[in-house]
Amino acid sequence: MSASPNVFRAGGSTMLKKLTPNLMVDDVQQTLAFYHDVLEFNVLMTLPDHPPFDFAIVQRDQVELMFQSRTSLSENVPALTGHPIGASQTFYIEVDGLTKLYENLRDQVDIVVDLHTTFYGTQEFYFRDMNGYILSFAEPAVPDE
Repeated sequence: MSASPNVFRAGGSTMLKKLTPNLMVDDVQQTLAFYHDVLEFNVLMTLPDHPPFDFAIVQRDQVELMFQSRTSLSENVPALTGHPIGASQTFYIEVDGLTKLYENLRDQVDIVVDLHTTFYGTQEFYFRDMNGYILSFAEPAVPDE
């Protein structure tokens, strides 16, 4: 990689403040039902105000996600036209109370990596949401005493 000027330090006033993924989905309303009913996210807003929705924002604690219909997102970002829904990434979410969360979710979601302790000292599990996105919930492992 060639050296380039650091655009974030030129002038020293740029600060990254927040990352909120905007996920392409086929059905915003069904996605909201999953995230609300299964994962207990709160719906912050929808566009329009009534179904069928083109866009929505959900939040639980400090985690916020946006969902946008394939048609709407492709209109906003034409480079996404024709791209498949889903991604070759995971959304890694740190939680408190992982074991209880796992017990509550394991029969309601598509677990793709079961609850385990990693070599780097966390317990985590991965599951696929209704759109094919992979979410991981993780918590520092309790050391053996």
